[in-house]
Amino acid sequence: MVTVSLCMIVKNEEKHLPRCLDSVRELVNEIILVDTGSTDRTKEIARSYTEKVYDFSWEDDFAAARNFSFSKASMQYCMWLDADDVIEPEDRETLRRLKEELSPDTDMVLLRYHTAFDETGSPCFTYYRERLIRREAGFLWQGAIHEAIAPAGNLVYSEAAVSHRKTGPGDPDRNLRILEGLLREKGELAPREQFYYARELAAHGRDEEAVGVLEKFLDSGKGWVENEIEACRDLAACLRRLGREEEGFAALTRGLRFGPPRAELCCDLGGFFFDRSEFAAAAYWYRQALKCKRPDKEGGFVSPDCYGYLPCLQLCVCQYRLGDLQKSEEYNERAGKIKPESPAYRYNKAFFEGLRTAKA
Repeated sequence: MVTVSLCMIVKNEEKHLPRCLDSVRELVNEIILVDTGSTDRTKEIARSYTEKVYDFSWEDDFAAARNFSFSKASMQYCMWLDADDVIEPEDRETLRRLKEELSPDTDMVLLRYHTAFDETGSPCFTYYRERLIRREAGFLWQGAIHEAIAPAGNLVYSEAAVSHRKTGPGDPDRNLRILEGLLREKGELAPREQFYYARELAAHGRDEEAVGVLEKFLDSGKGWVENEIEACRDLAACLRRLGREEEGFAALTRGLRFGPPRAELCCDLGGFFFDRSEFAAAAYWYRQALKCKRPDKEGGFVSPDCYGYLPCLQLCVCQYRLGDLQKSEEYNERAGKIKPESPAYRYNKAFFEGLRTAKA
């Protein structure tokens, strides 16, 4: 069985830290906690779980802090978590089996990362992240913000997941502040930094600036393809909010140049036509979404609803508007098989039952 060091960087996480550590403590062989300047009880709580608590002077560089935490590890693999992450019971068992069966020549294990959840608690935004890294392979974190270790070497993908259960707003300006500091320091951001800078600008209501950064990022052709696909969608969303609908549509079609479209992009294109009551065109794109295979192992962001539930629900409306009541109800039932507790599905089901009652 391989051995694992849990390596975490924390600051003012007294609320979340016990929940996180309780969910993982039985799966790891040592716990490394690196504190970057807490003023609450974080370090006191950390010391109740491990003696290996270290201080690190924060320098607006997440990669530097994570590399420091990895440098303190002594086991075969380093595993990272954020304090507001949790490993649910079913995922703990999968990870336990993985640890027992993992070949020690594996360089990196990628786990699912669930970062958003629907009303039933099911993941609605997920992607794979590098999660267990062989210590002697010498991999280093890169990036002051949205830090990452590029997958390389002998990779293993696991169905186990880490769930990001954030319960507060945190510092909403932190990422933007770090990226704008890098921009002032370097004069220009790297492509990956441009992508995330644009997202932060958009999140802060600065859509016009975000458009310029996204266009520069896409025009460079130097981005990771998964980021480029997402950038087309982000650009379209910014342009729509600015009232530039046709330019937004052009941004979506730009996403088609990166190979067969993802279901997320198909749903966006369907939404463009749906909003204009062009239901035949909308239905075409929603049907295309249903044909798409989830690209989980490509490393990009995945919205599971776009690979079944959402297209079926939208096709229910499209077919109704096109006068095909039978197909409309069939699509609603397909949506219901995926999410039987969905309020939209239940509303539609009651609507169809009402129509039949009225005809009886």
